[in-house]
Amino acid sequence: MTSVTKAWAFGLVLLTTLLTTTAQFFLKTATARFPDIFTNWPLLIGIAIYAIGSGIMILAFKGGEVSVLYPVIATSYVWVALIAHFYLGESVHLLRWIGIFTIVLGITFVGFGGKRHTGIEHAGVA
Repeated sequence: MTSVTKAWAFGLVLLTTLLTTTAQFFLKTATARFPDIFTNWPLLIGIAIYAIGSGIMILAFKGGEVSVLYPVIATSYVWVALIAHFYLGESVHLLRWIGIFTIVLGITFVGFGGKRHTGIEHAGVA
């Protein structure tokens, strides 16, 4: 069975990665307020954003194959590393950058493999 992954589904999965990365930022900032749970607003916001991201991912899966869409979730490693470095002041060493590059390269291969074998439908094309 050949299935076509729609461009909007790919976009929704990319949006999911941005949302879950934002959620992780909130969860990291929430650790400063532990063990307070019920009035820890960064924690509650992070959980809410994760829930929204999960809902969007479910919608995205309606538009394509999981084997094409899910590897895009790995881009969250890139976003998290950038946020950790630029907003949280964490150091990102050379080996970590090499790992991030490897992840991006792998996602690229999966994406091209998905286009060639199953096709990614572009907006406006049925």
